[in-house]
Amino acid sequence: MEKEVDGILVAAHELKAPLAVLRQLAFSFDEMNASNEHIRNEMINVSERAIKQINDLIKVRRLEEGLFVMEPVAIRAVCDEVTEELNHLFLGEKKGLTVKYTNKKRLVTANRELLHSVIYNFLLNAMHYASDGSRAELLVKDHQNKVEVTVRDFGPELPKEIWREMKRGWVAEPTSIAMRPGSSGLGLFIASRFSRYMNANVGAVRHRDGTSFFVELPISKQASLF
Repeated sequence: MEKEVDGILVAAHELKAPLAVLRQLAFSFDEMNASNEHIRNEMINVSERAIKQINDLIKVRRLEEGLFVMEPVAIRAVCDEVTEELNHLFLGEKKGLTVKYTNKKRLVTANRELLHSVIYNFLLNAMHYASDGSRAELLVKDHQNKVEVTVRDFGPELPKEIWREMKRGWVAEPTSIAMRPGSSGLGLFIASRFSRYMNANVGAVRHRDGTSFFVELPISKQASLF
């Protein structure tokens, strides 16, 4: 397994360079009409999302080095950052995003960088799988002495084998997801590995009209002092 991950790491580094060049070339175009401007923006957005996932994939291999420090993290602030980052994509795809906070515990124990990626990948999944005109939902709530972040989409039902892996707490490897075209499962693989590192529970709930992905985070001891 370690050799496979090392191979993925080498491939990731090889892919990152041409994607960065593609992004830079898109930025260099001048005097474009509205149609071409839209194409350029799509090139930039796609390359940036791909580079972000490659960077996350590289972090997966570095988890065993223990370099990602656990600390008190303001969960709502991280969710705000991610939704602001992805909001223009939801609007561009003519899809909505609803955000609701009901949690009274504001601080969780996590690594801010890894937590940002977990929520980002859940929301990116939701955006891909929602149909035009539909929405995704982000909910943060207190749940059994933890803080739960749930992302609900209204796309095709998640296959049972992927659901079982999520129920187990982690996805073994990126795999294609039937009924959900365009997905390699890479985002779920990354989110599950990062969550496991942070001692956070991760899972999924299958609905007739979509899926809810969630991560349960331990409440910061610093928060309990107050």
